[in-house]
Amino acid sequence: MNLKSKIREIPNWPIKDVNFKDITTLLQDKKVFRYVIDEMAKPFLNKKIDKIVAIDARGFILASPIAYKLNTGVCLVRKKGKLPYKTISATYMKEYGPDTLTIHKDTIKPGEKVLVVDDLLATGGTLGAAVKLIEKLGGKIQGISLIIDLQFLGGSQKFKKYNLHYLVSYDKE
Repeated sequence: MNLKSKIREIPNWPIKDVNFKDITTLLQDKKVFRYVIDEMAKPFLNKKIDKIVAIDARGFILASPIAYKLNTGVCLVRKKGKLPYKTISATYMKEYGPDTLTIHKDTIKPGEKVLVVDDLLATGGTLGAAVKLIEKLGGKIQGISLIIDLQFLGGSQKFKKYNLHYLVSYDKE
């Protein structure tokens, strides 16, 4: 399936010279959505995964059906101030300035095997913060599954040791 043809690009959003990759077009088409979930889960079907870590916000949409397929639980990594219980946090830089992610302190037990799920990898700031949180809690990352890798921004080079899997890559803006 040609997923690039199903991803809407929005020029100059959220800032000038950025071509936003809009995955809502993948989600609204039931056949494409099923394909995306199946393909994101496929490399991990025969691996022992205890938890799926979903990154705020589009990762939430993808992680739940993948967790169902893999028979696991889901943990949420959210922006600061969104989780109601005791959390740990990691601050990182993204294209538009600093941001902070949090995770509940009790959501991952030491030694649990984790699959990280998100929609897109750009510079790696968000994913890097999530990885730090997981490892601080003692989670063992078994893989990272994404729809899109914006290879030209260099983020994917930072995560090769984590069994990085993606469905579509872009080598230029």
